Amino acid sequence: MNSLPEIVSLYPEVDFPEDPSLDDLLNLFDPEWIWRAYCRQLGKPVTDPRRIRIRHFSHSPGRAAVVSYEMEWQADEYIPSQHFSIRVERGKPVELFQYPEDRYLPGLNEAAHPGTALELMYRYMFNIRPRRVGVELIRYRPSSRAVLRHSLGRVRFYARVMRPNAVAPLLKAQELIGHSGFAAPRLAGYWADGGVVWFSEIPGKNLRKNIRRGKMPDPSPLLDGLQTLWSASPKQPGSRPFNLSGAYERAKRSFRHNARDSSAALRNLDDAAKSLDPFVRSWRPVCIAHNDFYDDQMLVLRDGRIALVDFEEAGPGDPMLDVGNFLAHLRWASCFGRKRSGDGSGAYYQQFRNAALDRFRWSEKKLAFREAVCLFRICTNTIRRPQRDWRSGLEAGLSLVNETLG
Repeated sequence: MNSLPEIVSLYPEVDFPEDPSLDDLLNLFDPEWIWRAYCRQLGKPVTDPRRIRIRHFSHSPGRAAVVSYEMEWQADEYIPSQHFSIRVERGKPVELFQYPEDRYLPGLNEAAHPGTALELMYRYMFNIRPRRVGVELIRYRPSSRAVLRHSLGRVRFYARVMRPNAVAPLLKAQELIGHSGFAAPRLAGYWADGGVVWFSEIPGKNLRKNIRRGKMPDPSPLLDGLQTLWSASPKQPGSRPFNLSGAYERAKRSFRHNARDSSAALRNLDDAAKSLDPFVRSWRPVCIAHNDFYDDQMLVLRDGRIALVDFEEAGPGDPMLDVGNFLAHLRWASCFGRKRSGDGSGAYYQQFRNAALDRFRWSEKKLAFREAVCLFRICTNTIRRPQRDWRSGLEAGLSLVNETLG
């Protein structure tokens, strides 16, 4: 009954090294095992799916791993895609859960259904009960966070769903961004126990899309906005310092585990670590910063202002790391992004880098270290969003890190 239909495939077809502490890790990429687990937990669908698509892979070697999937049907079936995830954790049974069920995000189930979302918005946002709400999933990372669009006619809000202990830091980050020169979404309400925070929609055009279409903005408004943020007092009660060391070490553990069959990738990793290890150990926050500043986090408004729509890492950080992160994302896009005619990522990289160095008179070497460590973290995309050639992608990414370090 629960055998794998011939028409179903797993996309992309990928394989990763085994993890001795996680017996079922390799099963997360076996379509027959996935299908049987799905049918056992949720029941066999009336119609066989066309394929199962891997959306995201998160792995902490020796501890836990979770893969999120999208079940896709034939186009003429007119069945919406279904999202589900399978989590394996050392010493615990395999856990399969279908969106929006997620025990790590207690408010997601209610926020994802129109009826209960309406009640939540009445309780935490409005004095009168809205008539109806439309709900659209924008992003979902199982066990971690989700973004939903809640539409009341032409009025839209974005509900950020997270673990409850992340609500207070997000509210503090939003307060810090409010003191910068950037526009920011208005806080509309929050449900602390459920881990749901609503922000108003800001109409604008995605900065990344503009840059890739060759519509490159003047760097000055971006640098002006950053300067006002950096000038805030670094002593902000309730704000979390950016954990560069933790992010770097997690990435390094992942690379060390997953690249163990690639001598070229391991050589690139060792070369990068020789320079980055002492830099990361010596790095300290010096002021309030964004800490995850890059083009896809921003909108260009009609009046030319820049709006920040993602700012959860804002807190004590480093100005050069903000600029380095922006440069790293532009560099990655120009080297490994989807190639398209007129993509301005490479040209804007040079323009923004030159503008920052001219304005702040920074050491090029110090900025290169920040760009390199951010590129190092971006290399995790080759594993988190895997493709068949993820090994060669990781090798090339780490090579770019070393090129940046010189």
